Amino acid sequence: MSPEREPSIPDVRELGLRSDCGSCFGLCCVALPFAASADFAIDKDAGRPCPNLRTDFRCGIHSELRPRGFTGCTVFDCFGAGQKVSQVTFGGQDWRQAPGTARRMFDVFPVMRQLQELLWYLAEALARPAARPVHAELRAALEKTERLTRGSAEELTALDVPAHRGEVNALLLRTSELVRAGVPGRKKERRGADLMGARLKGANLRGANLRGAYLIAADLTGADLRTADLIGADLRAADLAGADLTGALFLTQSQLNAAKGDAATELSQTLSRPAHW
Repeated sequence: MSPEREPSIPDVRELGLRSDCGSCFGLCCVALPFAASADFAIDKDAGRPCPNLRTDFRCGIHSELRPRGFTGCTVFDCFGAGQKVSQVTFGGQDWRQAPGTARRMFDVFPVMRQLQELLWYLAEALARPAARPVHAELRAALEKTERLTRGSAEELTALDVPAHRGEVNALLLRTSELVRAGVPGRKKERRGADLMGARLKGANLRGANLRGAYLIAADLTGADLRTADLIGADLRAADLAGADLTGALFLTQSQLNAAKGDAATELSQTLSRPAHW
């Protein structure tokens, strides 16, 4: 596949969108529930600490999560919500030393994660030259979302997240249309499609609309996914060996972590090759 020019995406570290577990109070290990399944070895209720969480908020089996049945933990990405709730919303006061903050902190965390995810998408959209016609609106949406993340615990839990997501998504959809319009040829429209287990080896999906598509266990080996819109696409166990995802729109680290790939899989510079590949 021919190389494609990589957009200059803003440094997400400056926006605090990279997880920093050392500055977090293990919120993903406490606030969120999970059920015994292929992703988790045990059941855990929301608000109850995982038995593997140590007193220093570190995971006691971090290097063995997959073999011990906690694949879901290796897939999850909070987009920096954990450290923002811990260090900004609650000013560094942890829920163990201040038990009275626990319930509010655990309620704020999933809200913050959604806002941080939106910041990730907005930052990427702003880096796309083809989206220049909506850059002003994107910048305003990013600034508004960032302000929301700085709100109090009470303001965050009262926030109408679906309404805000709807506003942002309209801009992201417009961004997608503008960027994909520059891809030559007819683009496949498979938004929300059921492609579970689909045989798409070597498929030309360049510039395709795969928003929210179910690609669980799909064979995408050697597929051309450059500039494809993958926002919300379910890539669990999808085989991306040798696939080209250069410049794929709105692809996140958690989506990659849930998929399979190899050394030949081509990725954008803002994403990391998962250790299990």
